[in-house]
Amino acid sequence: MSTDALADKARQVVASVEKAIVGKRATVEEALAALLADGHLLIEDIPGVGKTTLAKALARSLGCEFRRIQFTPDLLPSDVSGTSVFNQKKVEFEFRPGPVFANVVLADEINRATPKTQSALLECMEERQVTVDGETYHLPTPFFVIATQNNIELSGTYPLPEAQLDRFIARISVGYPGREDELRIMTSQTHARPVDSIVPVMSASEVVALQSAVRDVKVAECLQQYIVDIVSATRSLPTVALGASPRGSLALLYLSQARALLAGRPYVTPDDIKACAVSALAHRIIVRPEYRVKGTQGRHCVEDVLTRVPVPVGP
Repeated sequence: MSTDALADKARQVVASVEKAIVGKRATVEEALAALLADGHLLIEDIPGVGKTTLAKALARSLGCEFRRIQFTPDLLPSDVSGTSVFNQKKVEFEFRPGPVFANVVLADEINRATPKTQSALLECMEERQVTVDGETYHLPTPFFVIATQNNIELSGTYPLPEAQLDRFIARISVGYPGREDELRIMTSQTHARPVDSIVPVMSASEVVALQSAVRDVKVAECLQQYIVDIVSATRSLPTVALGASPRGSLALLYLSQARALLAGRPYVTPDDIKACAVSALAHRIIVRPEYRVKGTQGRHCVEDVLTRVPVPVGP
């Protein structure tokens, strides 16, 4: 398929998700870009703005196998990955796959579970496999984890460690809707929830084809250097204790390629990189405590870097 045809297919997904998520086109495109970049997505925001709805709407639009895991303090790692059960007829243990064996996995309120349970997702997200009792089981393709968490109500929660945050290609938020959009939300949900009526507009094989096409989007050498300069600059800011890793460079590269494809372009522009920088890098930055208490956040550091690093000019 041509770039235009692939972009049109992706736009159909965006239009489908927008039936449930009103007035948040940019946010929906960011979520889809994370999928097309073959990464995983963390949605962080206050309760009630549509984090879970966005995840469910995207999953329903893809035509892929979908599972939801509600993370709670008593959830065990085996409740996520699966466990071996003794079969009395065969007189042997057999593996019973957990809910992580799906194309799209919604880890709802991921920070409600203990670190031990959260760690059950690390191998899944990085290696696309699960190891139980010494046996390795490969996860289906495509495999996309969408995790949600509230950035308030921190009592009884377990903040995600930096190593796990780094596994998410992007972190986004939904935010409050505008006045007119909120009125549309109320009208559309008078009798039913729009997310329940969403039908697939894509198949799993088409998702894989789009992910492959993203890697073929051209990135000029000067833009690759621009990405490296941005990521390197996060490591030298006086407000930062730990800057973004090389995995952050790859995340920014892949997200920029996905954004270009969504726009119907076979090449990346500096605007693609700048638009993806905050969602790709902010959650990978550790701000020094003395600046954190003053309200400085990772996104502020990335925005600062974008004003400092020269934008490439030329062909």
